[in-house]
Amino acid sequence: MNWVDEGIESYYQWLKDNTAIKEDNETGWFSISTPFIGLFNDNIEIFAKKEGDKITLSDDGQTISNLSLLGIDIARSSKRKKFINCILNNYGITLGDGELIVNATKKDFPQKKHALISAISDISDLDVTAKSTIESVFYEDVKEYLEKKEIIFTSQFIAKGSTGLDFCFDFQIAGKKTEMVIKSFNSLNQGAVERFLFSWQDIKETRESQTNKVMRSLAIINDATNSPKKELLNAFNSKNAEFFLWSMKDKKESANILDVA
Repeated sequence: MNWVDEGIESYYQWLKDNTAIKEDNETGWFSISTPFIGLFNDNIEIFAKKEGDKITLSDDGQTISNLSLLGIDIARSSKRKKFINCILNNYGITLGDGELIVNATKKDFPQKKHALISAISDISDLDVTAKSTIESVFYEDVKEYLEKKEIIFTSQFIAKGSTGLDFCFDFQIAGKKTEMVIKSFNSLNQGAVERFLFSWQDIKETRESQTNKVMRSLAIINDATNSPKKELLNAFNSKNAEFFLWSMKDKKESANILDVA
């Protein structure tokens, strides 16, 4: 077993050890507390209920409610609604009465659970837009940046990993010998870094065998409002994942990273 396999096995064990499940005997709903960090630095919690062969997974309306507590009104911003709808479509999640919901079966339960948690995390990034100085979603800024650089890319790129899970990246750039997936980060926390590194490493071997290209990853980090912690940046380096800070986007070093041959 090589170090990557050992790392993935450790990640699985970490997920298992830090997941807590509790049943409500009156309603039949199970609460699942995950190790991933939510909007208020608490653990992301989802809820599951099985009726016949159908399993319903929900966030119980907490994601949109938490944004509202920060003064973020989704209904009044067409750009935010567009951003959320894009996330929902990518992960196959529906939004009804402020509640994120996805239906699953026993067979696809792991993938649907993963999709719901990913959607919750991505939508929670909208908390950064509560500041009046930020006029657009960071994803759109990065997209415009790539277009100005005349880089040909695919938006909302989905790839299947060795675990069988589908992972969504903001952008993908394909060269003749190299392929790069890009994730833009409004803000950086441990959970976001862990998910990004896991998703890239999970698709890396599969994509390289399919395309015969070297698979690279890039994190573009918005440091306009908060400086990312050094230990989080070191985590990218430890896994040979590339990154650059938005404040450095016009530097030659950043442009060179985007040079995919």
